[in-house]
This record gives sequence, C-alpha cells and structure tokens, in this order.
Amino acid sequence: MSESALSRPRLVRLAATALLGSAVLAASAQVSLPFWPVPATLQSLAVLLLGALGGAPAGVAAVALYLAEGALGLPVFAGGTGGPAVLAGPTAGYLLGFLPAAWIAGQAAGRGPVAQAALLLAAHLAVFLPGLAWLAGFVGLERAWMAGFLLFVPGTLVKSGLALALLQALRR
Repeated sequence: MSESALSRPRLVRLAATALLGSAVLAASAQVSLPFWPVPATLQSLAVLLLGALGGAPAGVAAVALYLAEGALGLPVFAGGTGGPAVLAGPTAGYLLGFLPAAWIAGQAAGRGPVAQAALLLAAHLAVFLPGLAWLAGFVGLERAWMAGFLLFVPGTLVKSGLALALLQALRR
C-alpha cells in the first residue's frame, strides 16, 4: 500500500472527529449563563475533553472547524450567534484561546492524575490569557480581570475537576 492510502483512513477519522467535536462545541455554547460581557458556557469543558480524549490534533481540528463555522455565520457561538462580528467582539480572545487549550489538553492523554490536572488547568489558562487581553481592549483591564476571569474561577475549577474525573474513570 502506498503511504497516501495508509493516511487516508486517518484523515477521514480526523475529519469525522473534527465534525463531531465542532457539533459538541456548538451544543456546549448553548448551555449558557448570560453574564456580561462574557457568558459562562460549557465550552471550555468541551474543549478540554475534545483535546484530552481525542488527542491534540483532533481537538485542535474540532476547534478550528467550530471557529470557521461561526465565522461563516452559522449560529454556533453562545446564545446562537455567529458571524465575523463575534470574532471581533469582546469574547473573541476566549474563542481563539480554545485552539491552544485543545492542544494542551491533548497532552493529558496517558498521563497520571497530577499531570492531567496540571495540564487541564494550563489549558484553561490558555483560554483566559488571550481572552483577558482582548477583553481589556473593550472594558479596561480591571473590569476584564473581574468580569472575565475572577467570576469564572469557581466554574473553571469545577469543569477542570469534571474533566479529570472523566479521564480517570475512562482510564479504568
């Protein structure tokens, strides 16, 4: 068999995983508490699980497809929104932070629980850093810190813990 014939099934599997993952992300965006300027959703939990369970390439591909769908106007973002304006709005940094977060979470596969916990928390930080930097341009640094980070710390810890518990349960 040629090398391209061997890689075709992998490519098909990656595409199928990305499509399913983007649907999971779109669904998780609709579970939302309408905080302003950044809603609380289940998206970061979905990103962590996509990366950790599917692997870094599949997780990143799912997030990239999700972002492309939203950019094209499909109503996949929180509140059923979509379009380029969302990717230029206050939450754009968080959405783009999903890309490195999926990659970081993908490094958790096959590791022990302490390493997994650290990687899942690091993945959440990868969402917050560009999110806060971008949001600060809209509302100022102090308000971004309060409304775009501190408000989300308890939920972030719960979502990281849920992801870790699921990874540990699947490991058994």
